[in-house]
Amino acid sequence: MKLLTFAIPCYNSEAYMEKCIESLLPGGDDVEILIVDDGSHDRTAEIADAYEKKYLGIIRAIHQENGGHGEAVNTGIRNATGLYFKVVDSDDWVDLDAYRKILDKLREISGGDRVLDMFIANYVYEKEGVKHKKVMRCSNLPKDRIFTWKEAGHFHKGQYILMHSVIYRTKLLVECGLELPKHTFYVDNIYVYKPLPSVRTLYYMDVDFYRYFIGRDDQSVNERVMISRIDQQIRVNKIMVDAFDLWKIPNRKLRHYMFNYLEIITVISTIMLIRSGTEENLEKKRELWKYIKEKDIRLFHHLRAGILGNTMNLPGKGGRKISVAAYKLSQKVVGFN
Repeated sequence: MKLLTFAIPCYNSEAYMEKCIESLLPGGDDVEILIVDDGSHDRTAEIADAYEKKYLGIIRAIHQENGGHGEAVNTGIRNATGLYFKVVDSDDWVDLDAYRKILDKLREISGGDRVLDMFIANYVYEKEGVKHKKVMRCSNLPKDRIFTWKEAGHFHKGQYILMHSVIYRTKLLVECGLELPKHTFYVDNIYVYKPLPSVRTLYYMDVDFYRYFIGRDDQSVNERVMISRIDQQIRVNKIMVDAFDLWKIPNRKLRHYMFNYLEIITVISTIMLIRSGTEENLEKKRELWKYIKEKDIRLFHHLRAGILGNTMNLPGKGGRKISVAAYKLSQKVVGFN
């Protein structure tokens, strides 16, 4: 069994996928790199096959009909043989020094007597045109030891564990029934959110591991692109609402964190609907909140009562201007494109 499986979802990625792949190769025989060609029309498949031929036993090229980012991740999980599993998008890469430290630690933990469910490290916004790279840390978590949710610190608003941060135990992803929807963007939020109640043990290493490239015009986090794909964002939002009865999550800290996570996803949906400026999307905003209200009236009031939820639902044009100002501030804090 491999120690760590990397899945690289690729769709027309010929321009940048090699940088991603090359950054993972120093893992050697400890790692498995699954290049998932999601029905590309450029040289992605050719590049993937060439790497598989050159690095037999380390790289596998998997070709499938286009199913979207989520289905590429699903394919990665289905084919993974590693004890742990990590998704690296084809335009991103990893830092070598941090990578080596993480592999050493995973190797050590895998030989111990405690099972680790989730490994967390920092990610860095590699934003085009920005000299100072913003590092996203989990400074509230215990460092360099296995811990449980009870030992985790308090998560503040704007502090979230994203796909870029996490390495999951592969078997946990299978056992929790994670299945991401096809042809849907923004499923990385489901990827992190759905397994959380199954996570019993965590480990945080304060190293800048994942380099998250941001700045392409066609990138999914580009605001214009997000507005054009708002129905997919809403779909993800509703899947997260439906996933759990959060009031029944027994651990208080985990429950609080999942409420916060759902709140920020709902805020993003809401503000994108507002920023589009169309009456059709304002109606979709009302429909989303109605959906939440009908699903769980307590959840509805909890989200509306939150600072972010309250800000995003101020009435009238004046309220919407305040909402947009709050979003622009969050752009600077979080680094959205």
